Amino acid sequence: MPSGESPMKFIPAIGESDFRALREARHGYIDKTNFIVQVLADPSKVLLFPRPRRFGKTLNLSALGYFLRKTDEDLSSLFDGLEVTRDPAAMRHFQQYPTLYVTFKDIKATSFADALNAIGGRIRGLYEDHEHILTGGSLHVGQAKMFERILAGEATKQDLQDSLFELSKMLHRHHKKGVVILIDEYDTPIQSGYLNGFFEEIVLFFRNFFSAALKDNNALFKGVLTGILRVSKENMFSGLNNIMVHSILSPRNATAFGFTEEEVASIIDPDRLEEVRSWYNGYLFGGQVIYNPWSILNYVSMGRLAPYWVNTSSNDLVEHLATRQGMGLSAMSAALLNGETIDVPIDDNVVLRDIDRQPDALWNFLLFSGYLKLVDLYSNDMGDLRGELAIPNIEVRNVYRTMFRHWLEKVAPKPDILNELVQALLDGDAPTVESFLQQILLTVLSYQDGAGREPEKLYHGLVLGLLVHLEPHYQVLSNRESGYGRADVLMIPKTQGRPGVVMELKVPFGKETPEMALEKAKKQIRDRKYAIQVAQAGASPVREYAMAFDGKQVWVKLLE
Repeated sequence: MPSGESPMKFIPAIGESDFRALREARHGYIDKTNFIVQVLADPSKVLLFPRPRRFGKTLNLSALGYFLRKTDEDLSSLFDGLEVTRDPAAMRHFQQYPTLYVTFKDIKATSFADALNAIGGRIRGLYEDHEHILTGGSLHVGQAKMFERILAGEATKQDLQDSLFELSKMLHRHHKKGVVILIDEYDTPIQSGYLNGFFEEIVLFFRNFFSAALKDNNALFKGVLTGILRVSKENMFSGLNNIMVHSILSPRNATAFGFTEEEVASIIDPDRLEEVRSWYNGYLFGGQVIYNPWSILNYVSMGRLAPYWVNTSSNDLVEHLATRQGMGLSAMSAALLNGETIDVPIDDNVVLRDIDRQPDALWNFLLFSGYLKLVDLYSNDMGDLRGELAIPNIEVRNVYRTMFRHWLEKVAPKPDILNELVQALLDGDAPTVESFLQQILLTVLSYQDGAGREPEKLYHGLVLGLLVHLEPHYQVLSNRESGYGRADVLMIPKTQGRPGVVMELKVPFGKETPEMALEKAKKQIRDRKYAIQVAQAGASPVREYAMAFDGKQVWVKLLE
C-alpha cells in the first residue's frame, strides 16, 4: 500500500490477479514491487518461487510482466509511487524485453489428452499475442509453418514441447533483445496427472518443455516460474543447472509473497489485530512471520472472521493423500490436532510418487502447500535438516476438521455414526458410546495401528478427530489444565446449560487388564477433579467417561 494511505481507504480487489487492472481501478495494493528489484538483481537466469495457493504469486508475476514487457504503450503510471521506481538499476530494465507470460493454474484435466489440449490453448494464446512477427520477415519457413499450425489449433505434441523455445527465438530475432519467459503455477497440471493417473506422461512432457525453453536458450534474458511445489527430483528440471529455487525456507524473497505483520497492521483496525492474528497468522517463510493474504483481504472486505482460504483453495490432492495415509490414525496426527508440534526431516524437493509410501514426504507436502507451519528449523548432529511443524492457525485447523470428517464418512460403518456418537456422549449413554466406538475401531484400525511406542496417542488422535467438527458449538480441548491435572479430552459447550463431557483414555500396560485400566482412568478423573473447568464454563450436566482401548477393542464407563 502506498505510504500515507489510511486503513479505512484500503479497498481490496478480491480475486483480481492482473496487476494492470488492479492499479487502473485504484484498488488497494500492498506494494510488493521489491520482488521485481530482487528478480533483476539475482544473477541466476531462471528462478523458481514455490509458495502455497493464494499467496500472491500470480499478481507478482503479472507485475513483473508489465514492468519488463517491451511495448509502444507507456505503462509507467502503473508503477507510480511504488518501491521499484526508487531503484535505478531496476528501472533500466523497464519495458525493455519481449515477454512471454503463460499460466497453467486452471489446467486440472482428468486425462493426458485433455491436459495437452488445454496446454495447447494457452500456447495458442501466446502466439496470437505475437502474431505481428509473422509478417515482419524475420522468420524462416519452418518457423512460419509451426507458427501457423499453432494458430490453427493443429499443433503436434512436439510442437507444443518446443513452442516456448521456438517463440523465444523468433522474438529474439525480431526484436534483437533477450526474451523474458514467465510461467505461473507450473505444477498444477502435474498434480492433476498424479491424481488422475497420467503422472508419468505429463512429467515427461514438461521435462522436454522446460528443458527446451529454459536450458541453454541463448534467446533467454530471464525465466521466472511459480508453483506450489518444487518437483525437481521428478527430473522435471533434469540438467537445468541454471535454475535458482527460492522456497519458503529461503531468507531471500521471504516477504515477497504473503503479508508481513507490518503490512497487515497497515490495513486492519488495531483493535481487531489480535483475533486476525489467531485466525490467519502462523506462517514462517525464511524466518519472517507471514500472513495469508487472501484471507486478510477477504476479512478487510467482508469484516468478519471466516475460513476464506480453505473455502477457495482446491484441497483435492491434500484430501487424497490424507485419506490414503489415514489422517488421524497416528501419534503425529494426534499431536497436531492437540496443538503440539511434530519433528520431521525437511526436504523442499517434494517427490509426489513417494508420498504414498513415505510419511515424511506427506508432512513436507503439507508444509510447502500451506497446511502446516514451520515452527523451528535446525540441523541435527548428522547435518540433516529437520523441522518442528504445527497447524498454523484456526483457519487451517478447519481444513483438518473437514478432512477427518470426509475420511470417516468414507470408511464409517453407517452414515450418521458421528452424530449419534456425539449425542450418546452428551446423553451419558456409555453402552451406546462403547458400541459406536467399537464399530469405528473395527472399520478403520488394524491391529498394527495400536502397536508402537505410544498407542495411547493414536486413540487420543482418533477421538479428537471424531470430535473436532463440533468446534462451532463446543470447545474441544485436549491435555489442558483442569482441576489438579491435564484431562485427555474436554467438551465444553459454548452455550451455557448444555451438557459437557470429560474423557480419560487408557491403554492396558503390561499385565494390566482393561478393567484395571478403566479403574485407573476413573480414579484419575475423580482425584484430579477434571470436571471443574467444564462445570465452571456453565455446562450442565457434566458427563465423565473412563475409556480403555486395546487393539480393536474398547471399554467405556460413565462415572456416577
